[in-house]
Amino acid sequence: MSDAPAPSTPDTPPPAVAHVSKWSVNEDWAATIVGLALIALVLTGVIPVGLVP
Repeated sequence: MSDAPAPSTPDTPPPAVAHVSKWSVNEDWAATIVGLALIALVLTGVIPVGLVP
């Protein structure tokens, strides 16, 4: 007696995968965008210079 799993058949649907959106931002780009936004806020005077070390 064998404990091997049953072979998949052509009628078996492929495993479900999560829907991937076409537009996504990885953490590197997110950090870049946040950093540029902070620089822009400091240069425009919204964030005081003394607040940023």
